[in-house]
Amino acid sequence: MPSSALLRQPPRTLVIAATALPLALAVLADDVRLRRRLEAAHRDPLTGLLRRDAYTARARRLLGRHDETAVVMVDADRFKQINDSAGHAAGDAVLAAFGARLTVWAGPHAAVGRLGGDEFSVALELPASSREQRLAHLVQMLHAPVVLDDGRSIDVAASVGAATPDVIGTRDLTLLQRAADAALYDGKHTGRARLATTAHTAVPSVNDRRAGRPGTALRERAA
Repeated sequence: MPSSALLRQPPRTLVIAATALPLALAVLADDVRLRRRLEAAHRDPLTGLLRRDAYTARARRLLGRHDETAVVMVDADRFKQINDSAGHAAGDAVLAAFGARLTVWAGPHAAVGRLGGDEFSVALELPASSREQRLAHLVQMLHAPVVLDDGRSIDVAASVGAATPDVIGTRDLTLLQRAADAALYDGKHTGRARLATTAHTAVPSVNDRRAGRPGTALRERAA
């Protein structure tokens, strides 16, 4: 072969690389799609928050990693009335708005989950020095009206209870959630967040929720 023809031949390594590139890109695209599907499986489609199992796993990691992690339970007030009077689409909009507000309030390093119905839980670092102020801010955010796509404004409210390992004496997520849930119901409809004390750990529970609360027997949507 003439030397000029040899000069026109691409190096073998370039030929191999050019051939392998489309395959590598296809593998990368498949990996991205798989990761997105796995992430979607861990997320609530309405609010974008973590589902219960994914939230539990992340919250437990946070509790094991940080000394000042708090567990916050949030329950929408009079949610059934919103569904009955404004319709289920309005109820969905309220839940989505609550999810967005909780995400903003908690920050990127927190675990924010929708446990079911109108019940949410957050695990985040919450230093004692700013605990009451941060929780009061959360209540304020959750009491802002929700504006629907059709322009209607829905008055909303939520009850908030929080439990911390330094007060309750444990980092067990289940026990902290029970205490926070009991504190939440002590302050139900008061417009103020309630911090759990050791007394809240003695409140009887059913299915990890305060006994007597709507849904404790059948895991229905909370009132």
